[in-house]
Amino acid sequence: MRAVVCKALGDPSALTVEDVAPPPMAELGVRIRVRAAALNFADLLMIKGTYQVKLTPPFVPGIEAAGEVIETAPRVIRVRAGERVMALVAAGAFAEEAVADENRVYRIPAGMDFVTAAGFPVVYGTSYFALADRARLEPGEVLVVHGAAGGVGLAAVEIGHRLGATVIAVAGGADKLALARGRGADHLIDHRSEDLRERIKALTGGRGADVVFDPVGGSAFEASLRATAPDGRIVVVGFASGQVPQIPANILLVKNLSVIGLYWGAYRDIRPEAFARQFDVLLRWWEEGALKPHTSHTFPLGEAEAAFATLLSRRSTGKVALIMGEP
Repeated sequence: MRAVVCKALGDPSALTVEDVAPPPMAELGVRIRVRAAALNFADLLMIKGTYQVKLTPPFVPGIEAAGEVIETAPRVIRVRAGERVMALVAAGAFAEEAVADENRVYRIPAGMDFVTAAGFPVVYGTSYFALADRARLEPGEVLVVHGAAGGVGLAAVEIGHRLGATVIAVAGGADKLALARGRGADHLIDHRSEDLRERIKALTGGRGADVVFDPVGGSAFEASLRATAPDGRIVVVGFASGQVPQIPANILLVKNLSVIGLYWGAYRDIRPEAFARQFDVLLRWWEEGALKPHTSHTFPLGEAEAAFATLLSRRSTGKVALIMGEP
């Protein structure tokens, strides 16, 4: 089968596309003919060797895929051959075949295409867990979403809106902000030209935000820390800026703030029931039309380098996907 291969940790420009052996079947494995696979910043970190989970080259990257079930291990009962599914894998999604654990495979609803399905689990799962579970966002609260036109950010805008919050979307440029507006954002802040702290304060009558969703880090986190309401919560989802903020504890003390970390993937093992239950909610919301996943760019498998370059350049909005066959 054809696959993207990381032979040495480092820059994604060194990735190759070549023929490799199909992955072996696992004890509770589901073999999937991959039709589309979505890119994530986690893939970039794995390729560089800086992710929480360390992989030893050579390996096939990719943690999100969608396609049809080819075969299942004997003890698998949740899905069967021929069904359309989306799946989370530890690695190996950027290939014509992937093997996922039964408990990390979810049926694709009728009407959802493979590209949409491939990019659904990580961004919506992360954003839902961050807001509904970790931050316990309540109707009527003010939510600030950084990176609001990116994968998890755009999903957080939609989920925050669905949960009844007033959503302030932060992104760079009119086009990205318009996309967030179309997904339910009530207020918009262009971080390229506006002072984050002052704008959040102005939009909240000086009180500040109740919850901040931050996949960016760096200066965005620092501004949010000073524009969060007393008893507010900041959920740290990632560091797309490349800068990990250092938190001054005196501000947490004076304002009774909570800074909450979220490594969403860990909940697959820590709280598997809650992990599975979130997709029941999210796919129901999709069927109701409350969630409208957005993929701005698709590339054939052989153009993986160009796909990663698009992700790194911040030209994309929502998700970027690789296509193995006709979606």
